[in-house]
Amino acid sequence: MKNKIDFTQIDIAGEAPIAEPQRQYYFIAKAKEYVESQAAELGRPLTFCVTTFGCQMNARDSEKLAGILELIGYTEETEEDKADFVIYNTCTVRENANTRVYGRLGQLNRIKQQKKHMMIALCGCMMQEPEVVEKLKKSYRFVDLIFGTHNIFKFAELIVTRFQSERMVIDIWKDTDKIVEDLPSERKYTFKSGVNIMFGCNNFCSYCIVPYVRGRERSRSPRDIVREIESLVADGVVEVMLLGQNVNSYGKNLDEPLTFAELLREIEKIEGLERIRFMTSHPKDLSGELIEVMAESKKICPHLHLPIQSGSSRILQKMNRRYTKEHYLELVDKIRRAVPDISLTTDIIVGFPGETEEDFEETMDVVRKVRFDSAFTFIYSKRTGTPAAVMDEQVPADVIKTRFDRLLKEVQAISSEVCSVHEGTVQRVLVEGINDHDSSLVTGRMGNNLLVHFPGGKELVGRLVDVYLSEAKGFYYMGHLAENYQS
Repeated sequence: MKNKIDFTQIDIAGEAPIAEPQRQYYFIAKAKEYVESQAAELGRPLTFCVTTFGCQMNARDSEKLAGILELIGYTEETEEDKADFVIYNTCTVRENANTRVYGRLGQLNRIKQQKKHMMIALCGCMMQEPEVVEKLKKSYRFVDLIFGTHNIFKFAELIVTRFQSERMVIDIWKDTDKIVEDLPSERKYTFKSGVNIMFGCNNFCSYCIVPYVRGRERSRSPRDIVREIESLVADGVVEVMLLGQNVNSYGKNLDEPLTFAELLREIEKIEGLERIRFMTSHPKDLSGELIEVMAESKKICPHLHLPIQSGSSRILQKMNRRYTKEHYLELVDKIRRAVPDISLTTDIIVGFPGETEEDFEETMDVVRKVRFDSAFTFIYSKRTGTPAAVMDEQVPADVIKTRFDRLLKEVQAISSEVCSVHEGTVQRVLVEGINDHDSSLVTGRMGNNLLVHFPGGKELVGRLVDVYLSEAKGFYYMGHLAENYQS
């Protein structure tokens, strides 16, 4: 999707507007002048690179960053070692993510020494940590722009500040209740898109840094969400992914409270929208109303990502997850009764402080009982600034590794069996692109989120087609267009 703005209608000679988003369009126009001047000096168009670390919320934010960069005159996205503007949209869920960013910055410094005009920006969750910003100010003075998760909408304004000041610009907000609508975005796909329905998190799981760096929950207006999706559909989108740290708690802080289930009912009415996905769901907030809506819907994909994190009720209490093993299994039973073909996926942490062999076996028991389609398994990462980081009984690394390997083996064996049940059937598939390894194949995704590879060309990309699944390959299928299949 290309952004279209008539810059002739924006007066950048006067004062910047106070109201948003008009203020940001003023600074987009102003930044465009600076970029065009720099391009003229260099005698060529300027390029950019947006690198995303972390979750789908970050990926959606990166599309907004790319949209603004293109509007102000960075004409093409390229590799970071060739780009004139490089921005890292950072994650800080695990401390090794920070280490990766510092390592990449060291490489960029060498490049920037040869390209004095090059700009380097950092944003995202990692920038919300005061000690990170202090380290950057002291040891990475070549970075041009630093901002966090709450003021991403100010990107163009901050770029203008950097051009005008010719110094490192730092703009970090501790928290905010502000949501700015109608900013530009450059989508990665023409046919599907993420849509933020809320920001922040109120859960404070004891291992998680997200509430501290993303702030408190704030929900977007349902009217703004529906309007955005209608606009996306008019632009060719057939599938949306509704995004939030905990979508099940959507609407609680609205002036006129609305449940997530009620929001889904409104989105379902949008003509031309074929598929609705959402993540992430917290078990403590998964309502009977939501299960009912999923069962009735013709557009909501039969896939639910429901993180359990641990199968031990004792460990879940230490994690501050506010549900028990028994409650989780009851939810799974309710979901499967209502939506028999549901695909269930989850997150599991191994080695949380105090986890005993008995606790770990409780997790294995849940895995065997639920039989997840897939599970994202993580070794516990001590995250500075969280309650879990200072808990006693940190589990030895060798014990965690052994348990992790046992869990992974069990998850993979079960997933391989569960995911093969559709072999020999015809399924609806959204074609996402040419296969990375074989250009004679295309790759698509079923409603349950499993990948399918089958013969086809670029004319199929973005289309929903019926595919005969001829062979299960563990976590994906090989198939043929149903119209071409002969038994």
